[in-house]
Amino acid sequence: MITLLQVATDTVNQLTDSAGVAKAVTAAPPELHFIDLLFKGGWVMIPLALLAFAGLVIFVERYITIRKASKSESNLMLQIKQYIHDGRLENAIALCRNTNSPLGRMLEKGLRRIGRPIKDIEAAIENVGKHEVSKLEKNISILGIVAGIAPMLGFVGTIIGVITIFHDVSIKGAIEIGTISGGLYTKMITSATGLIVGIMAYVLYHVLNAMVERIILRMETDALEFIDLLEEPGK
Repeated sequence: MITLLQVATDTVNQLTDSAGVAKAVTAAPPELHFIDLLFKGGWVMIPLALLAFAGLVIFVERYITIRKASKSESNLMLQIKQYIHDGRLENAIALCRNTNSPLGRMLEKGLRRIGRPIKDIEAAIENVGKHEVSKLEKNISILGIVAGIAPMLGFVGTIIGVITIFHDVSIKGAIEIGTISGGLYTKMITSATGLIVGIMAYVLYHVLNAMVERIILRMETDALEFIDLLEEPGK
């Protein structure tokens, strides 16, 4: 009898433990991955992803181009001065051509205009400088457009989420967490994504502009130094 009671007690304990484990497993919340979270944003996430990709590609391409254009040319003006003082104009032109940089092309144009009035030389240098700057600034404005459009697309996602909430509530006739959760996901995820993409594009846009401004400043400084060199007595 005692043995039967002990067996029954052990069986009850095992069933209780099994039920507790099953309850714990059932109560465990489902794991939510980052990709799954993004998909809950709806179709608005597609144009946002395209904007983010386009902005990243433009930034990398422009950054590499501007970095190449901003390479150190501290000795260029010194060498050109020496060549001009020695009367070796062709050597100065060849040096600028081999430099293959915005500053080198600008000074090459000025060197080829030596012998003409200073105003003509200044105009030629200025035209080349504007052309080189326009090449450096190519597509940078697209980053500014991305910075403006992305938050607005996020706001569109917010409106869609609110519409979804009211639609689900009107169908079920009750306001419940399960009813409004889908719309809230769309609302919050698209808004956050739009703001993140917009902020990043805004920052990258100003980073590139700052790099271009530094190149422009150096080009203007060297252009003035070059004109001063030509206006020296005996030149």
